[in-house]
Amino acid sequence: MTGPIAAIVLAGSRPGADPLLAGSGVPTKALLPVAGQPMLIHVVTALRAAPEVGAITILAQDSAALAAEPGLAGIADLHFATSGEGISSSLAAALPPGDDPLLVTTADNVLLTPAMIAEFLRGAVDSDVAVAMVERDVLLAHYPESRRTWLKFRGGWWSGANLFRLRGQRVLPLLDFWGRIERDRKKGLKIIAAFGPWLLIGALLRLFTIQQGVARAGRRFGLAAKVVPMSDPVACIDADKPADIALIEAIFAARGEAAIGRRL
Repeated sequence: MTGPIAAIVLAGSRPGADPLLAGSGVPTKALLPVAGQPMLIHVVTALRAAPEVGAITILAQDSAALAAEPGLAGIADLHFATSGEGISSSLAAALPPGDDPLLVTTADNVLLTPAMIAEFLRGAVDSDVAVAMVERDVLLAHYPESRRTWLKFRGGWWSGANLFRLRGQRVLPLLDFWGRIERDRKKGLKIIAAFGPWLLIGALLRLFTIQQGVARAGRRFGLAAKVVPMSDPVACIDADKPADIALIEAIFAARGEAAIGRRL
């Protein structure tokens, strides 16, 4: 990568009521407070602190409401764009021209750190599509109480870490395909099956690793696709459920205590 990479934060609302918002008085998940401030603030702060990241765009149906959040005032090179209903179509419309790379994350990826961003972008070099993932043993060795959706392959079970690198307009066919299956995003086998019977059979029989499976899926679209294994177990802990938020706040508290210890 020769210069800073542009970043998009997906901060929209999915159809239907979000149980996390019940009784909160907050209009959208991105503004739900976690560890004392809205989720979105944590994510944007981490991105802005990463020297590899350039312009940041918040993508949401009601981008004006997010732009009015006081905690985002004064953050350099921060922009807002209005999305459509679907993640894939909205992201496709926001892709940079040509082959310029784009970093994508989500507003509920509240434990994101500059170190995670740097590790992911180093691992994503020379790819058209890269996906950050955490292997189950890495997570459960530290947070056995965490409940994730796992993809089972030879050599490990993997969970997504809400970090993606996309190579500009090259990925449009993949996003179009994803738009047709994203409703099943939490159903691992359905996602794998959508890429064809060989990939499904290979996953079921553990014939290949997840790196090999993702590379094979990418070739279907003429893309160099790779998985970037993340070393920090919290990279795959996002704020989907009340139990997630409780764990995230405990992790933030531990981070604060560690920082105090380093200063003493």
